[in-house]
Amino acid sequence: QLVGADPETELALLKVDVPNLPVIRLGRSDRLQVGEVVLAIGNSLGLSQTVTMGIVSATGRGQLGVTTFEDFIQTDAAINNGNSGGALVDSRGELVGINTAVISTVPDQPMPEGLGFAIPINLVRGVVQQLLAHGRVIRGYLGVEEATTLPEEQARVLGIDGSAVQITDVSGPAVEAGLRPGDILTHINDERTFTAQQAMNIVASAQPGERIRIRAVRPDGTSINTSAVLEERPLRSN
Repeated sequence: QLVGADPETELALLKVDVPNLPVIRLGRSDRLQVGEVVLAIGNSLGLSQTVTMGIVSATGRGQLGVTTFEDFIQTDAAINNGNSGGALVDSRGELVGINTAVISTVPDQPMPEGLGFAIPINLVRGVVQQLLAHGRVIRGYLGVEEATTLPEEQARVLGIDGSAVQITDVSGPAVEAGLRPGDILTHINDERTFTAQQAMNIVASAQPGERIRIRAVRPDGTSINTSAVLEERPLRSN
C-alpha cells in the first residue's frame, strides 16, 4: 500500500502487510567518511540479491539534475539498472543510503565506471517522517523559483567574498520581502549561501509560516537586510 510519495527526492513509502519481516538497522549518513567501505544491494539487470562493494567517493553531491533536492553519497560500488531503491550498507551492516542513479552518457561514448549515487539515509528519515504524518512532504517556499550560482570572480566585483546566489524570478514571499530579480542572496538565517542548491535546501527545510532572515546585495552593490514569511512549497507531480 502506498503511504505517500515525494517526487522531488524520488522517494516513496510503502506499507507491506506481512508479519515477521526482517528489518535492517538504520545508520547515520552524516557520519560517513570518504574512503569508507560500502555495499550496494539490488536487482541488477534482473539478477536478484546482487551485491557490489566499493568505497564512499564523496558526500553531499548535488547539481546532477537527477532530483530537485540532491545531497547524494557518491560511491564506486557498481550500481546498474535494477539497483534503484536498493540498499547502500556500511561495514557495520547499517543502511546508510538508497541507491538511485548513475551518470548517464551521450551516445557512442564509453560508460563511466565508479560513478554511482545514493540518497543519504538522513534525508530519507525526514521524508519518511513527513510521509507518515501527512502523506506528503511539507517544505518552506520563498518564491525564488529561478536562481543561479554567481561565480566567485563575479561576486568579488560586488564586494562579496566567495560565490553567492543570484535570483532571476521572484513571487509570493520574496516579493513581500522586497527582493527583486537580479538580487544576490548571501545569507539565510545568518548561514552563508554559496550555491543555489544550498539556498533552496535551507528554505525547504523550514516550515510554512516560519520567518527567515535574508541578507542580499543589489546589482549596484547596495546591501539589503530583510525577512520573509515562508509559504508551503507547491507540490510537484514529477
